[in-house]
Amino acid sequence: MIKNILLVGAGGALGSIMRYLISILFAHFAICSEWAIFSVNVIGSFLIGMLMPLLGNMSSLFLIAGFCGGFTTFSTFSSQALHLFQSGQRITAFIYILASVVISVISVFIGLYFAEKFLK
Repeated sequence: MIKNILLVGAGGALGSIMRYLISILFAHFAICSEWAIFSVNVIGSFLIGMLMPLLGNMSSLFLIAGFCGGFTTFSTFSSQALHLFQSGQRITAFIYILASVVISVISVFIGLYFAEKFLK
């Protein structure tokens, strides 16, 4: 049990650091933070789909529950969507929410397809 907790925690720490670095990179190029979180969620969804069929339990704990769980962030996505609503950008908020959910689910499917087609 402790080993599993440490695996998830270590993966989550690395995922969170990667998410932070990507947000810094986007800010460096003057790209709004919504695009950074959107990109992270799509990339993370793709990785989850790709990794699901390839990993055993221990690797899954570290990479899927930990890294991808720390890398992607529904809470930041939600707060950014709320900020868009509160700032009067309702259409942008709806597009952001719809695109994030739909494209992230599609990314899981594409990642799963990619893994089954090319990595097995």
